[in-house]
Parts: sequence; C-alpha cells; structure tokens
Amino acid sequence: MAFRKITEESSLYDDLEKKTVRELLECMNEEDSKVAVAVREAIPRIEELAERIVARMCEGGRIFYIGAGTSGRLGVLDASEIPPTFGMPPTRIIGLIAGGDKALRSPVEKAEDDPERGWQELAGYHINDKDTVIGIAASGTTPYVTGALREARAHGILTGCITSNPDSPVAAEADIPIEITVGPEFVTGSSRMKSGTAQKMILNMISTSVMIKMGRVEGNRMVNMQLTSKKLIDRGTRMIAGKLGIDYEHAKSLLMLHGSVKNALEAYASEGRR
Repeated sequence: MAFRKITEESSLYDDLEKKTVRELLECMNEEDSKVAVAVREAIPRIEELAERIVARMCEGGRIFYIGAGTSGRLGVLDASEIPPTFGMPPTRIIGLIAGGDKALRSPVEKAEDDPERGWQELAGYHINDKDTVIGIAASGTTPYVTGALREARAHGILTGCITSNPDSPVAAEADIPIEITVGPEFVTGSSRMKSGTAQKMILNMISTSVMIKMGRVEGNRMVNMQLTSKKLIDRGTRMIAGKLGIDYEHAKSLLMLHGSVKNALEAYASEGRR
C-alpha cells in the first residue's frame, strides 16, 4: 500500500476565520470525538506492546520514548509523570526529544532532521535488549525517530511506534507499530490536535497498564505515589484510614513515618502479626 500522509490532508472545514467561537468549539469537539474510536481500534497492538514491555521491565528493562516537537513533548510528559504517580525511579521510563530540553519550550532548528542523533542519545544511556524504544511521530517520517528505531532494532531492542499515518517509514522500523487513523486535522496539518490527543491517550494506556501489572497500584489506588504536596498527603492519609479503619491523624502519622501508602500498610500489617 502506498504511503498516504493523512496528517497533511486538507481539513474537512474551511473559512475558519468566519466562524463564531461557538462554531469553532463545536467543530473541534466533533473532530475530537473521532479520536477515542480510532484508539480503540488499535487496542490489540497496544496490548501486544504493553505485555512485551512488562516482561522486559520485570527483568530491569526500561522504556524510552523518542520524538520531536509535540510528539517528543508528550513522551517527556508521560515519562515525567511516572515517578510522582507510581513511585518508580525516573530512570525506568525516559523521554527523549529532538533538540534536548530546550526543545520542550522552543523549536530547535532542524533537530528532527538528523537520522543519527536519536540513536546516539539512546546509546548514551547504555541501552540494551531488555529495554524498549517507542518512537512517537504523527507524520511517521521524522528522521530523528526513524533512525533511532532502525538502529535499536538492529541491536535486538524491542521497538514500537505511535503514528497517525499508516504504512509510514517510522512504522516500517517498529516491531509493533501502533497506527492511529484520526483523519485530517481541524487546522490543516496541525498534528498537535487530534494526533496529539491520540498520542497522549495511548501513552497513558501503555504506561498505566505497565505500572499496574508491575504492582504499582493496589485495587484502584496509587499506593506508591510520592508525597509531594498537601493534596497527595491528604489523599494517602484517607486511603490508609479507609483501608485500616483508623482515625485520620493516626493514618497520617503512619504515612509520614513510612513514606508511602504501600509501606505504611505493610508496616501496620507486620506490627499486627507480632
């Protein structure tokens, strides 16, 4: 099948500047409603990738997200949320963006056009065959991503990708390509919109399901979350109080003593067995 760059096709809407704000919002919402449907169709591939990641991470492996522009920023965002949410070290899921940290806020000219740079950055982390590289590229053509996936695969490393254009160069370099057909963007070519939303949803699905299967959630609770704010301390305290049937202050003292809900519950259970 010939490679069709859907993300560059003309919007289904025109004369946007003539629409009222209400009309613009309703049209964008209509387009956004297509995203969850497209993601649902990709669940078998997402499942395959997540299950293979779990097996590798249980052996000490890591996830590397790699992308440019919006795609790179979303990868860095998902990686940065894993430690506070699940209490995992920041070295287990790592986001790389073309142009480095500067590119998180400002474009770095031609950074995404270097097909060798991505692999060079991955090699700096001593990447190995227990790790997984997930390339994120709405267009499916980003050289920074394509080159990194190609080299990773050549070194026996599991590769996946998230792209909005089927049969793309990026997908060709991935063991497990996740291809999301969300259609043309509301503003022609602006893949920060539907494509970006789809990428965020899929990253959430991958990282959250992996963390759950690795025991970082119990029941439906974030028992390993970091206590970085009053809100999270309160949430953790209420978890402990509800689970153990003790008063709020007692629960809070246990939480602050042991540093996490999980540790507090285990310590309480251990004390009860003595």
